[in-house]
Amino acid sequence: MKGGLLIQLHTPLSLPNKPTDVLAIGEILVDMLSMTHSDSTSDANASSPIYRPFFGGSPANIGMNADSLGLTSRIVSSVGRDRLGEFLLDYLRVHRMSTDMIAQVPEATSMVLLNQSQGTPSPAFYRHADYQLLTSDRLTDTVAHAKVLHFSSWPLSRQPSRATIESAIATAKVNNTLVCFDPNYHAGVWNGSGENHAQAVDYVCSIIAQADIIKPSEDDANRLFGDNTPQAHMERFLKLGVKLVVMTLGRDGVLVSNGNESLTLPTLATTVVNTTGAGDAFWSGLYAGIVRGHSISEAVQLGQLASRHKLQHLSSVADLPPYETLLQQLTTEEAYVYSQAQA
Repeated sequence: MKGGLLIQLHTPLSLPNKPTDVLAIGEILVDMLSMTHSDSTSDANASSPIYRPFFGGSPANIGMNADSLGLTSRIVSSVGRDRLGEFLLDYLRVHRMSTDMIAQVPEATSMVLLNQSQGTPSPAFYRHADYQLLTSDRLTDTVAHAKVLHFSSWPLSRQPSRATIESAIATAKVNNTLVCFDPNYHAGVWNGSGENHAQAVDYVCSIIAQADIIKPSEDDANRLFGDNTPQAHMERFLKLGVKLVVMTLGRDGVLVSNGNESLTLPTLATTVVNTTGAGDAFWSGLYAGIVRGHSISEAVQLGQLASRHKLQHLSSVADLPPYETLLQQLTTEEAYVYSQAQA
C-alpha cells in the first residue's frame, strides 16, 4: 500500500473492495513427513523413518486455510510435470481450489523432508520447480485486484521467482494492495542462490522495508540476526521501515508492535502434535480478521485460535473451524485470557 498507510493495533484497516481477498504467491511442494515402524520389534528398524507425502508449501497452505475460513483466495505457484506435481494439483482440485495460476514446468516438483516435531522442524530441502515463477500481464492484473498480497522468503532466494515477486510488490504498492511478507529465512533455502548469508540477510531486510505487515517467528528472527531477545528483534524489524510486526514466540505467545504501541498475548496452544503449518494457519486467521474488518489486535487473536487448531493435527494443512466458530471462541472462552493480557 502507499507510504501513508498507518496500521493501528485497535483500529480496523480500511481495505479497498476487490474480488480476491488473499493472493498467495510462492512455493507449492510436497512435505515428506517421517513416520516410524510401529509394528517392528527391532530397535534398528523402529528408529528408521519412512516418509508419507503431504500437501505443503507455506503460500499454498495459506491459500487453502484462507478458503476454509470463507475468504476468496488464489494461489500462484509452479510444480513439475511429474507424479508429485499431479498429487499436489489433485489435492487442490479435491478441495475445490483453482489451479489455473499454477504452472507445470519440466523441472521436478520440489519437496521437503521433515521429522514430526513438537518444536521447530529440521527440514531438508529439495528444490527444483518451485522457483520457476514468471511474471505476466495476467499475474500483474491479479495482484492489482487483490486486497492482500502474501509471499515468503522462498521465492526470493532464487531467480526467476525473485524478479516475479519484486514486480508483484511494485504492482501492489500502486494499487493499494496490502503487502504481507513472511520472513522465514533459512540458510538451507538459500543454498544455490550464489549469495552468502550476509548478502541474503541484507536482501531479505530490503524486502521487509517494503512490507506493510511481517510475521516472523522467534526462530526466523534468530536466523536473520543472531540470537537476541524478542524485544531487540522487534526493534530491529521496525527500524527497517515495516509498518507492523507480529512475532510468534511459541509457548511464550505473540508480540505485536507498530513502533508506537505494542501488545503481548499469551499462547493458546494446549496440545501439540506437529508444528509444521502452524504459522500458516496463524497467517490465515490473521487475514480473516483483517479482511472482515476486525482490529489488528482481534485479527492476531483469530490467528492464534487458527494456529491452536492446526497444532493438534499431523498434516501441515488441517481443516480449520469455520470463521464463525473462531469468532465465537474469541468472544467467549478466550475473553478472560485476552483481558488479562491487555490489562
